[in-house]
Amino acid sequence: MLILLGHIMHVSPCRVRHRKSLSVMDDVKRLAEANPVVIFSKSSCCMTDYVEKLIRNFGANPAVYELEVMENGKQMERALLSLGCNPSVPAVYIGKELVGGAKEVTSLNVRGELKQRLINAHAIWV
Repeated sequence: MLILLGHIMHVSPCRVRHRKSLSVMDDVKRLAEANPVVIFSKSSCCMTDYVEKLIRNFGANPAVYELEVMENGKQMERALLSLGCNPSVPAVYIGKELVGGAKEVTSLNVRGELKQRLINAHAIWV
């Protein structure tokens, strides 16, 4: 049984877990949409440092969220894995869109597309 805004709802245990995972996914989405560039990280991830420096070299100021210090960081890490981020960090969003990890960001840079993505996301101005 679940009480929601004064109403009693009967929800199966499976459904409650699904709602919780949606809530975590909503948290990821909310954070990813709050800034032009967002990086989900762990302090032990050296590739996050590389990606952050690469993006900063274009003049962008990414929001970096360290999962291990966030209240629901472990759940957020699982949510990122379910979105296809493997490894889970760094997980980079540019312009509210999941770009991927270090490999994908590096690939965008090598192809000369990273700068334009940052411009399109209003993370940098030329």
